[in-house]
Amino acid sequence: MRRILMLATGGTIASKESGHGLSPAITSEEILGYVPALRELCRVETVQLMNLDSTNIGPSHWLKMADAIRTYYRDYDGFVVTHGTDTMAYTAAALSYLIQDSPKPIVITGSQKSICLDDTDARRNLYNSFLYATDRDSHDVSLVFDGRVILGTRARKERSKSFNAFSSVDYPEVAIIRDERLIRYLAPRAYPYGAEPVFYDRLEDRVLLLTLIPGMGAEGLRLLKDSYQAVILQSFGVGGLPGGSGGPLAQAIGEWLEAGKTIVMMTQVPYEGSDMSVYQVGQQVKEKYQLMEAYNMTLEAAAAKLMWVLGQTVRPEEIRELFYRPVQHDLIR
Repeated sequence: MRRILMLATGGTIASKESGHGLSPAITSEEILGYVPALRELCRVETVQLMNLDSTNIGPSHWLKMADAIRTYYRDYDGFVVTHGTDTMAYTAAALSYLIQDSPKPIVITGSQKSICLDDTDARRNLYNSFLYATDRDSHDVSLVFDGRVILGTRARKERSKSFNAFSSVDYPEVAIIRDERLIRYLAPRAYPYGAEPVFYDRLEDRVLLLTLIPGMGAEGLRLLKDSYQAVILQSFGVGGLPGGSGGPLAQAIGEWLEAGKTIVMMTQVPYEGSDMSVYQVGQQVKEKYQLMEAYNMTLEAAAAKLMWVLGQTVRPEEIRELFYRPVQHDLIR
């Protein structure tokens, strides 16, 4: 029987009413107690890493999760991380960069309702996650939710309350789980015997997201330059910059780049990505300033990848090479 370690981090799945709203309070052992059928799937052990609302989870916690998986990696056949849904897609993406080429599955799950409620989705999501983690063809980082298996770099939360909260953006779901049966849509990646993952332990968290709106000026971008190492600019459609290559925003971008900072352009549109070469307002800006472009990466993946890349190097040519190097199908060009 395969050994699976559950790492608990908090979230709605572990929440109880505090008198001032829901707050994580249920322990990892208590969570397992709600799904006794897991004992028939595998040998289950658990570690309580933290017990936080996922709103409060960030890069330091991602590093702690990755370090825990590194510590226990040789002792278990797979890992299930329970997590709040609000930042789950960011965590899934971050772990995809911090733990690369893993022959063992690392599954992230949670729920829209607490596991202690009768009408919860938590018990089914947890069972499905262990079902996927115990399958010998499961590898790398995935998010399992509402019967869907999604690559860690392709997940996005699109509904705030419904059980089908997550979608796979611009890439097929890996598999579905129906009636306790795992049905794969994509052939699993083959790992040679004895393959080992690559772990990373550095992130640069000084990454800013700035979403453009019509009429927005460049003052904010200029004022924030000294506080951040990189900025992701979310523009419109397939990608362009208001004012073009000679406007105030472009001038502010030039100041960022002269200061040795990194800039990534991406679209606000949820699907199909960007292509700044299509329109003059994008093409001239990209040619003049040699910006990086996220193309069809999700925001969650672009942000986490940029933190990972900047944690490894400060050399512009190496930043560009690492950012454009695909990891777990995060970038398809």
